Amino acid sequence: MSNNTAGYAGIFPAIITPFTAADKINEEAFRKALEFNVKAGVHGFWVCGGTGESILLDDDEIAELAKIAVDQVHGRAKLIMHVGTPTTRRSAKLAERVSDAGVDAICAVPPFFYVPPEQQIIDHYKAIAESANLPLFIYNLPGATQVEITPQFISKIKDSVPLTIGLKHSSSNLFATKDYVENGMVTFIGNGGLLLQALTMGAAGCVDGPPCVIPEDWVAVYNSYKNGDYALAESQMKILAVKKSFFYRPQFTALVKATLSARIGIDCGQPRRPMPQLTGTQRTDLLMQAKKLGII
Repeated sequence: MSNNTAGYAGIFPAIITPFTAADKINEEAFRKALEFNVKAGVHGFWVCGGTGESILLDDDEIAELAKIAVDQVHGRAKLIMHVGTPTTRRSAKLAERVSDAGVDAICAVPPFFYVPPEQQIIDHYKAIAESANLPLFIYNLPGATQVEITPQFISKIKDSVPLTIGLKHSSSNLFATKDYVENGMVTFIGNGGLLLQALTMGAAGCVDGPPCVIPEDWVAVYNSYKNGDYALAESQMKILAVKKSFFYRPQFTALVKATLSARIGIDCGQPRRPMPQLTGTQRTDLLMQAKKLGII
């Protein structure tokens, strides 16, 4: 494994972006969320991804979150910062700004809404990588972008963009994991419920939203597997699968925020509109369910 991939393995929570009641970045809550996860033993963070409401943030907010994360984490875990936007110019500028803030790596979905041909997507990534001069992770999220980053396609990207070292694989084709790994990609599975299966295929770990709420559970599975105790990892994963299924409902982001708020003792706010919000009654009922499952 080349030096620029060192440390990119393990549990990387897709951290939330907390907001105040006035819809501003809640710096105190963001710092507490990061610290809580670092102390739980996570290996890194995926900042301003889908769970972090990236496309609902403006560029100054993303740059601000990068600075706060670098200051708070202070080298104790890797920081992979998402800079994907629909335009090459905006993504490249964001990449430069977060690089200046001191993050370890960048990641980006392919340009979305207008879906360009492959060569233009490659050129898009090349511009981003050159602006940041940092390791680049591709974010394969075809359900949202309409672009599937196949193992063959990422090899083409790597040929033109040597800073490309891996990807977050959030597609339904779990078995492509093995192909990405064989192509030399640091591969994070985007569904934490598939962590154990992905690890057996050579994946580096997982990036997902629920691990930022119960990071110790995912860290335990990862550590058991790495320590060679597959039976223990499997039993831990069965318990974890029940907890993870709790999060998957239309108010996913709101629920991640609400449960993390309960765990760290500070209100992380609602998702930014038009994302679904939780009513007071919904919040109370769902937190009761979470308590019964041992999530909070």
